[in-house]
Amino acid sequence: MSRDPTSLTLRQMNRLRVIEMLYRQPGSSRTDLARWTGLSRATVSTLVEELGQAGVVEEHEAASAEGPRPTGRPPVLLSLVPGAAFAVGLDFGHQHIRVAICDLSGELVAEDWSPAEVDHAPTESLDLAHELVRASLRGAGIVTERLLGVGMGLAAPIYRATGEIAADGILPGWHGIRPAAEMQTRLGVPVELENDANVGALGEKVFGAARGVDDLIYVRVSAGIGAGLVLGGRPYRGFRGVAGEIGHVLADPTGPICRCGNRGCLETIASPVAVAALLERSTGAPVPVASLLELVAADDRGARRAVTDAGEAIGRALSMLVNVLNPELVVVGGDLAPAGAVLLDPIRAAIERHAVAPAAGAVRVEAGTLGDRAEVLGAAGLILAQSPHALAARVEK
Repeated sequence: MSRDPTSLTLRQMNRLRVIEMLYRQPGSSRTDLARWTGLSRATVSTLVEELGQAGVVEEHEAASAEGPRPTGRPPVLLSLVPGAAFAVGLDFGHQHIRVAICDLSGELVAEDWSPAEVDHAPTESLDLAHELVRASLRGAGIVTERLLGVGMGLAAPIYRATGEIAADGILPGWHGIRPAAEMQTRLGVPVELENDANVGALGEKVFGAARGVDDLIYVRVSAGIGAGLVLGGRPYRGFRGVAGEIGHVLADPTGPICRCGNRGCLETIASPVAVAALLERSTGAPVPVASLLELVAADDRGARRAVTDAGEAIGRALSMLVNVLNPELVVVGGDLAPAGAVLLDPIRAAIERHAVAPAAGAVRVEAGTLGDRAEVLGAAGLILAQSPHALAARVEK
């Protein structure tokens, strides 16, 4: 979506620098922009006037604080116009599709979701996502021309060189499909594809529990278990997009066969589906994931023990990542995260027990704050992060 900076003229580069600063620091003055960009105040004023005429930048007064109002003229601040452009986020889970639309300020302006059997029905899932996006745009009164693009999170590793699913067995019906290209054909706007745990990590970093943290692991404990990695402030995907597939590390050599073809993977014993199935075998009654959480909240001993054991297994697997990556923060999200301390405390204890002391002592383990919106907001955040380039290019037209 972004242009090669080496192909930009000096004026285009200066315009881009101003937009980037306003994206990072909304509510800046002309003096602030001149100081942060190194441009003269006259140049900044000219560019701001140009961007204002293009409907990209707007002026506003500083929010009044409590106490006596200062004398003199209030400072004139600048921000990107929130409604100048919008980003769409799509989250494809194993059993749902969720859509969110955010404006340039990151404000959520529309959202929707639908149950879906995603794993074995790629065409139907993509068609449903198309319908959800179009309906959300109509409901919010947003025309396609205002869209910067669509970020798309999918519950599988992505081989970025081809745009295909990078691991067999995880989404068996999607073999050979290029999801971003398929979605772009349906919607007619640029689509960027990313693993769901990676967009969950981005969502919590930009909007949630990991704001200001540059080294973090986001663990999504849902139908599968995956980890999104942010290292040095940047997503880390690995050579084939498989980095962070913590759900498929060995947890029990004698455990059940996993859908990936290996035996005893972490998700076969610690995913919500596996925990619920364990309780079903012991109680003889169906235990949906929602009921599992209700049982935990009601202090049911069997449910709490099952979730505690799952947390300990997840913590053991995480301790290896904590040793290798030395993160500041582990954020736990997904369907099982609402279990709270019943899940988090054994994760913390296992990391403390199995990771080396300096790494274990440095890391915090916290629940995500975005709930089931983490992935879809992170997917929209993929596009918002590229908005300065898209807006700068729009002014050229």
